[in-house]
Amino acid sequence: MVLSGLQLGLMGAPPSSEMFVFTDAPAKDSYLKSSVLALIQETHSVVTFILLNADPPRKHNRKPKQSHSSGLLNPENQLYQELAQASGGQILEVYPAIVPQATKIIVDSSIPAKVTVFYAAGDAGQSDLTFKVDDTLRNLNAYITGTLTFTLHGPSGDIQSSSDKDGVLGIIEAVGSLYRVQLKKQVGLWTVSIGSSSSYSLRVTGQNHIDFLFTFLEEPKGPSGDLVLKEGFPQAGKNASLYLTVSGSTTFTVTEVSLVLASRSGKVRGTVESLGRGNYLVSVDRVPEALFCVQMVGHLGSSTHSSNTPMQRQSNTLLRSSNLVVTVQANRTLEPGTPVSLPFTVTISALGGTCTVRADDDRGFVQSFTDSLTLVNGSAQGSVELRPPANTPSGTDITLTITAESPDKSESNYAVLRLSVIAKVTDLSLPVCHIVSVRDNCSHNCSLSTWELSANITDGNGTCVQSVSSRPGDGILNSTSSVGEGGVNVTQVLYSASCCSPNVEIIAVDGVGNVGTCFYSMRKAPSPNPPGTTHSSTVTPSTPKSSLNSPLILSFCGFLLFCSVVLLCLLVARPFRRFRYDVRGEERRFFLM
Repeated sequence: MVLSGLQLGLMGAPPSSEMFVFTDAPAKDSYLKSSVLALIQETHSVVTFILLNADPPRKHNRKPKQSHSSGLLNPENQLYQELAQASGGQILEVYPAIVPQATKIIVDSSIPAKVTVFYAAGDAGQSDLTFKVDDTLRNLNAYITGTLTFTLHGPSGDIQSSSDKDGVLGIIEAVGSLYRVQLKKQVGLWTVSIGSSSSYSLRVTGQNHIDFLFTFLEEPKGPSGDLVLKEGFPQAGKNASLYLTVSGSTTFTVTEVSLVLASRSGKVRGTVESLGRGNYLVSVDRVPEALFCVQMVGHLGSSTHSSNTPMQRQSNTLLRSSNLVVTVQANRTLEPGTPVSLPFTVTISALGGTCTVRADDDRGFVQSFTDSLTLVNGSAQGSVELRPPANTPSGTDITLTITAESPDKSESNYAVLRLSVIAKVTDLSLPVCHIVSVRDNCSHNCSLSTWELSANITDGNGTCVQSVSSRPGDGILNSTSSVGEGGVNVTQVLYSASCCSPNVEIIAVDGVGNVGTCFYSMRKAPSPNPPGTTHSSTVTPSTPKSSLNSPLILSFCGFLLFCSVVLLCLLVARPFRRFRYDVRGEERRFFLM
């Protein structure tokens, strides 16, 4: 069940992943082909198949017999080749002795900042494929698959044939049906001339931090003209918009974005509009009907690079268009134990016939779905029934893929939904903490004495207390659960600590995350108690103990008394008068203000 495993891997893979599939048998679950293709396109993932054949080629016949239409040793592997080609990956047919050599491509893929410079795929015949190498690229590798011969033409005019394993342009290593070429860097325009008797592919990668991401957009609708991400393949022959983001540089300027056919027989150039901060809106007037890729060309505005060679990057995966459209309008959240019906619509230009539909998810929540739709005026509606189990944890994510095929199997499209299971919250009350008693034998030497607190915590008719903790956590906390009066669940807490750690806050969390607390402080150990005796009291949780004899309060009262005395003296002295006579005997009065 190779495709089943690949499907689960793609559902959980982050965008732009590179995946490798090892197998020694044809796929027994080929019915999942459309779902896997949809997930490859949705995640922009590259898939490479390493197929193990039992026997190596015989000595008297070094070149094994191959199927001329596909170049495969085993025609039953045609499905794998289609998936690899659609993802921009390769297919390798190897025997056990050379598996370690085949895994070198995995080592190549693990280098950081790997970018795709070029990808092309074609049928039997002669082809001249060109690509540009700029001076920022390092660790250049070319991967060529098929029954073929090829010749490398470097920018400086050097030539190297596929029979020259270590030449002026690169080191060539044949691994099964794959040629791995370590290119010796030359800046400029390269050409690979291929003569093939079967289908082939060429992929060129390098190492550099500048790359791009993109997604197709729906046509802006309504007065706001908001941009909405498009689900599924774009419609063939229609205009389209792409949202493109350049990563790795703030000085890179995009000059051209094109939809290039995988066969390199043509391309559709888009109109590029800068949105600032490395973001661009690209409009194309027509989406190709054949397989295509997105190609970006631009320049780096930096004085450290003097080369005038444009920088070229290409999407990892090959894209396809379709005349069939799958539309789903659904709530993105589910509730545990509650069945949900998700309606969807399939539209195609054909007026009649029956479309085949399949729905898959990575959690097994799909209960049933409309597996065939009879088109009426080119449209039909169906539904998918899902039911998350009642014990599904809140926050569980689901990836649901709905794929549809046209009546003649020539067209397909998909919709991928990311759903979440969210439990309905009915418990809005906090756990309540009641301190029952406090016992201590604290003395002036706090390190030789202890105190303990007991409390009951309840959650009423809520989801019950799930955890109890304390802070600052210097003491020992124990808790037990029991059923009290009226069937109420009670969590009994016993906390003990040294008298040197007089403060504690009990924290209780219920089943939906509501938090209740209660605080207690032993600010001063009671001195009247003779040694060996205990002290017991009942305290309200929200009212900590305090003392009116604290030094801070006494100092404040003394300060107020001093200020009052000074003010009184000023008021009493104000009406007193002094008399003074000058030599003339005239009285002069002075008032003390």
